[in-house]
Amino acid sequence: MVTLDMIRKDMATFLEKDKEIHFIEVRADTLDEALADAAVQFDTRIANLEYEVVERGFDGFLGLAKKPWCLKIYQNPELVKKVVVGKNGEVIDSEEEEGIDRITSRDGAFYIRHFGTEIMLKVDLPIGEGKPALADSVIEELNRPDTKKFDADKIRSLVESGTNGEYVPVGDYNHEPSADAIFVIDISSDELKATATINPPALGGADVSVDQIKRALTQQGVVAGISDEKIQALVDNPSYNEPVVVAEAVLPVDGKDAYITYNFETDRSKIRAKQAANGQVDFKELNLIQNVVEGQPLAQKILAEHGKSGKTLYGRYLEAKNGRDIPLPIGKNVKVDKDGRTILAACNGQVLLINDKICVEPIMEVDGVNIKTGNITFLGTVIVKGAVEDGFNVKASGNIEVSGTVGKCTLESDGDIIVSSGIIGRDEGKIVCGGSLWAKFIQNTTVRVEENIIVTDSIMNSEVSAQKKIILNGKRAQITGGNVFATECVIAKNIGSEGGGTETVISVGFDPRAKKRLEELLEMQNNNIKTLDELELNIATLENMKKVRKSLPKEKEESLYKLNEQKNEIIAENAQYNDEIENIQARLRQLKNIGKVYVSGTVYSGVKIFVRDEKDEVRADTKNLIFFYENGFVRRGKYEQPNLDDIKGPEGYS
Repeated sequence: MVTLDMIRKDMATFLEKDKEIHFIEVRADTLDEALADAAVQFDTRIANLEYEVVERGFDGFLGLAKKPWCLKIYQNPELVKKVVVGKNGEVIDSEEEEGIDRITSRDGAFYIRHFGTEIMLKVDLPIGEGKPALADSVIEELNRPDTKKFDADKIRSLVESGTNGEYVPVGDYNHEPSADAIFVIDISSDELKATATINPPALGGADVSVDQIKRALTQQGVVAGISDEKIQALVDNPSYNEPVVVAEAVLPVDGKDAYITYNFETDRSKIRAKQAANGQVDFKELNLIQNVVEGQPLAQKILAEHGKSGKTLYGRYLEAKNGRDIPLPIGKNVKVDKDGRTILAACNGQVLLINDKICVEPIMEVDGVNIKTGNITFLGTVIVKGAVEDGFNVKASGNIEVSGTVGKCTLESDGDIIVSSGIIGRDEGKIVCGGSLWAKFIQNTTVRVEENIIVTDSIMNSEVSAQKKIILNGKRAQITGGNVFATECVIAKNIGSEGGGTETVISVGFDPRAKKRLEELLEMQNNNIKTLDELELNIATLENMKKVRKSLPKEKEESLYKLNEQKNEIIAENAQYNDEIENIQARLRQLKNIGKVYVSGTVYSGVKIFVRDEKDEVRADTKNLIFFYENGFVRRGKYEQPNLDDIKGPEGYS
């Protein structure tokens, strides 16, 4: 129930808040101009202001009958900036308080001033470890010839409790008006600064008060920039015969220019080699490439700021400059996000700043891969105009094209790999390719390719596998030594060597990964079937119990529900396994017919040919034949030209 006392308390609270509200009346052509003017006068943000419309403005017609807006503008008392004092006694807004060190200790102080006919006392209490002011010191200072009387008990009380920043009367003195302090207000010609120069009072004369200085400023037409804090500081600690600033114009603040923040290193000189955990620097990992993926934010424009206008002491506007806008540095293969300020990568590649434009290059070109470049890892295509030297690696999400030779190193590509010269791996080189591989020759290298391998010269002493075809189509077109595997077929002119010095093994007609996956799927399916049998037995037991009892305890009912859920999950999982098993088996059945080895020249003795899992070891040199699978054996047939219509060269090559 709302009582009269409750209403009184609420009204008292509202009254206290209303006392904190100071308003000004502003006239301007627009609402925005009026609020901007008030923000300058209150020295606050527009967001902290509230207003009432006294007279509504009118834009007029063709410039006629134009009427300004008249607003009563005031600060929200809950948002009025509180004041704190810095280390050196400076006044700091609470908004800036977080950036300063708080005062932990300060001695107490007292100020004695003679205003009118009264002796006034102001006492500041100590802070922290500071020492308090002494009442005896105050009394001693008051014992002067012009003092009539003072209240010692009141002085002691005030020294103990403080005066909350106010001057409090504590006695009377013999006032001589002719001995009063005299002050002069000077205003600079540019209306930016007002100073007060005070001549000290003689014995019996009054000091200059805050109200006197403010009244003098107002009488001279000063309407903006009056500093209560500076005037109060001058009254508390007057500097006689020296001009002291008591009012300053609100200077305009130019807006900051727009600028770009980059999410990558634009200064390549700052890119450093990678440091290992033991502190050693790996000069093969130079980190020169800054890879980005499609849609990745590369940079953002920070918008230009509007300037904050100022005001002279006489209220004249001081215009501020707005910050300059700049265009977005849009280069190749980048786009602008929906916010109109963020630059995104339009494709995978390396981000570069070229002629002050942000670009993403999906193709990287280098003269060679060596100590100058370090290892290369790139989200795109890498073109090497020279050689990839021993010990250096190239990894690319696109193609890798090498004009020179590839040494004892690793090439990994999600696309094709094209090596115009040969690959000399020295038993440590490794090639991994998600597409097809083209090379002049391959020596002592491990090669794993997802599609085709096309070689114009020879494959020697290498471990080579392709998920589709291996084709040697040059004048020599010879496979000598090592293990060569292709899922579909191997095509060469000569296989093995005279005298059979090195073992040469050719395998076709099966997919080892598919076969391994099939075995895994069959094992998982069998395990699921066993689990399913156990589940069905437990479900049947609980359902029979439910039929007999007509209901189950809560725990048993939850258990039955979970068992049925698990059963449905396993059935769905087995259905997925069945689909994958059928696809793999269809693939393997297809390979029965296409697993072949074509030899247009000579197969030397000692060569081992595997078609599917069956072996044919060549006992004597044989020419012009095909090896294929039939009725559980490896058969030999007369050579015929294979169909290579599905083999296409890499893009840009013939």
